[in-house]
Amino acid sequence: MHSVGFDLDMTLADTRAGIAAVYDELSLRIGVPIDSAAVVARLGPPLELELANWLPAEEIPAAAAVFRSLYPSIAVPATTLLPGAREAVEAVRRAGGRVIVVTGKSTGDAERTVGFLGLEVDGIAGSLFGSAKGPALASFGAAAYVGDHVADIEAARAGGAVSVAVATGPYPAGELRAHGAEVVLEDLTEFAGWFDGWRAARGTAEIA
Repeated sequence: MHSVGFDLDMTLADTRAGIAAVYDELSLRIGVPIDSAAVVARLGPPLELELANWLPAEEIPAAAAVFRSLYPSIAVPATTLLPGAREAVEAVRRAGGRVIVVTGKSTGDAERTVGFLGLEVDGIAGSLFGSAKGPALASFGAAAYVGDHVADIEAARAGGAVSVAVATGPYPAGELRAHGAEVVLEDLTEFAGWFDGWRAARGTAEIA
């Protein structure tokens, strides 16, 4: 089975406006300046890692709790699908494959986001970044992992999956290729064509 993992932020979904709005509200509530534009320019790491850029360690858990309380009502409704995202998921499912979303976003927020966007997926694993995504991909049997961050290339490698990078996040195609991505796409509108060719090249044998 040609099952595929996808990152969420800036791979399947444009979450920038919603996340920026949550950080702006969080900044007001806790009285600490946070540059939301800088935050959304480097989406990928889990919330706590980003908050470490703005807060001392002892204040991070409380701030993260406030952020997550705000996320469903502020960020989720402001989220949109990136071009080709729905078609990419449908291409995998049409071929009999399964889809898992593996993301740095918390599992709850990821589930709400995926549900809001109406994407049909078989699994969601959250609060994972870089090589820590590997076990989730491996246990799901993902043969490929699609992401926009150089850390997603590490994730694919750790999970024994083909690394497919899309240049819709913070890294242009050349940097993704230089970091070792096996396949580089400008965006997910190119995914279905690549996937069909990749699947055909491997015949009908199940890929673990």
